[in-house]
Amino acid sequence: MSFSPLSTKDAASKLKVDLIENGIGTQALHETVVAYRANRRSGTHSTKTKATVAGSGKKPWRQKGTGNARSGYKSSPVWSGGGVVFGPHPRDYSKKTNKNVKQLALRKAISSRVNAGEVYLIDPIVLDKPKTKDLVAKLKGNIDKSTTALIVTENLDKNLYLASRNHPHLITVTGDLVNAEQLLLCDKVFITDGALGKISARLQK
Repeated sequence: MSFSPLSTKDAASKLKVDLIENGIGTQALHETVVAYRANRRSGTHSTKTKATVAGSGKKPWRQKGTGNARSGYKSSPVWSGGGVVFGPHPRDYSKKTNKNVKQLALRKAISSRVNAGEVYLIDPIVLDKPKTKDLVAKLKGNIDKSTTALIVTENLDKNLYLASRNHPHLITVTGDLVNAEQLLLCDKVFITDGALGKISARLQK
């Protein structure tokens, strides 16, 4: 199986767009990655206030004569088991990012990886069985125990997906679904010629 670093010239030719070699798109990339991460937040955290914590509104003791500080209710936030002041409540963390910003972010991400020499053009990986051992054998010499790698293919192969899913440092995605965050996440990016065509189609829209 051949692994060849994708040069800037070849990448621009296959993607049919000029690669970004300066600071253009940095803000778009930042906003897009922040949005991807924010959109994954469930926002289900919740605490109870003094109004919703369990307990009656009865005074724990009379106002005067006990020697204790006066207290009006057992659910006071200053008491153990009382309500929480300004605690988190369920909310939606999602952020909207328009199409042009996402497109620029994708172009910036792949440009930065190609310019750094971290994108490798590979032949389509074919596995007879969904065996992680077989996949690692095909990638032998290109990854080690600490190397994280992103495999971008033209079409989703079930055996390849299952084999990579069982590896802690491998991610497999298709060219029409890969995003800017995934391109920045791994140490190396292995991409097929067909996947480059699909990314090119996304950058042309």
